[in-house]
Amino acid sequence: MTQHLFILTGASRGMGLAMARKLLKPDHTLLCISRKANETLAAQAKMAGTPLLQWTQDLAKGADISARLEQWLREQAHGGFASAVLINNAGVIPRIGPLSEADADDLRQALSVGLEAPMQLTAAFLRATESWPARRKVLNISSGLGRRAMASQAIYCAAKAGMDHFTRCVALEEALKPHGAAICALAPGVIDTDMQTQLRGAAASAFPDQHNFISLKNKGQLTSPDEAAARVLAYLARPDFGSQPVADVRD
Repeated sequence: MTQHLFILTGASRGMGLAMARKLLKPDHTLLCISRKANETLAAQAKMAGTPLLQWTQDLAKGADISARLEQWLREQAHGGFASAVLINNAGVIPRIGPLSEADADDLRQALSVGLEAPMQLTAAFLRATESWPARRKVLNISSGLGRRAMASQAIYCAAKAGMDHFTRCVALEEALKPHGAAICALAPGVIDTDMQTQLRGAAASAFPDQHNFISLKNKGQLTSPDEAAARVLAYLARPDFGSQPVADVRD
């Protein structure tokens, strides 16, 4: 049986967990990197016949996990994989408020998880698999907030804008190679996750757009994690994936 390798960060909850569940197929090998392992996912993988690895790692320590990933990939010697995919999904939203009130540690954590770790993991993935005959893809889960400024969201917006632009740069680099990887930073739409709960629960005095997020929830305009995961994975499977380095699943 031909195997397809998927590496997914932030797979323990929300859209990441929904994607992980949809990737549980007998011809898939799934490596999940999250702060916590998910026992239910492990049981579902066993029932589906999917080889599953769950690495528990704080992605704020991106250098450690990227080194581990690179070593593991080199040990596979392409493992007969027909394709290899890295999905950088993990992210955190720091305390909501003006940048002038931001805590230095909170800022460092958000940028480490949301920008530094995806860059380190992408570098490790591309380096370790460059000689593989398998088709390779990198999917960076971005956000509309990487493309639209919002008060009291400077850190999150900056992380996603940085993700978009490093994706553009890597796309240019990979296009110069005879067997370069396809890469895309994809905005998944507005999803009913813990992040939305945080935004709705923020103090209106510190977050001018709070009412907009409350309105989205009240009007039923949020996508479920399961539906969002299906849309993202459908986009990943498109034959033209990577033709637009920065995209939106709603386009």
